[in-house]
Amino acid sequence: MTNPINDEALDTIFRDARTHNKWQAKPVSPALLQAVYDLMRWGPTSANCSPARIVFVTSKEGKERLMPLLMEGNREKSMQAPVTAIIGHDLKFYDLLPKLFPHTDARPWFAGNAALAETTAFRNGSLQGAYFMVAARALGLDCGPMSGFDNAGVDREFFAGTDVKSNFLCNVGYGDPSGLFPRSPRLSFDEACKVL
Repeated sequence: MTNPINDEALDTIFRDARTHNKWQAKPVSPALLQAVYDLMRWGPTSANCSPARIVFVTSKEGKERLMPLLMEGNREKSMQAPVTAIIGHDLKFYDLLPKLFPHTDARPWFAGNAALAETTAFRNGSLQGAYFMVAARALGLDCGPMSGFDNAGVDREFFAGTDVKSNFLCNVGYGDPSGLFPRSPRLSFDEACKVL
């Protein structure tokens, strides 16, 4: 890859993108959610393990199940958002490695090592959650990622009977700029980085 994307695209994905707290009453189609996933899945993960699992909560019933599990400050914006994505990771992702990483028998690396499997699932699921937000923004959606919820409760309510654990939530839709806070500063290169 030798051609960088243009400044307009970079603005859309990073420089002008904001975390939204207020949402327009405009639905997000299942086809668009699938398009977001179809982009994010190409982001790299170690051994192509792809542990992210996502539940898209879009219905009134689903939101009502989610609401009591949210911190008070996250309830109204999540109820208003057309979609709340629960970004989780499958602790037994390694069962799919024969399909996802077929050139090496990688399943035994993780199958007998719960600590390594958990660390790998969390790290790579977090990466995929970030890819999800970049893909959503690239396709014209706004995002409102957040912590501030009962992870164990969400796992019981939305991932029961699975090996999936929730990581974070991300409201998705078309943001209402009237709900934005002033932009917070970021660390400079010299504050955050070192070249050796």
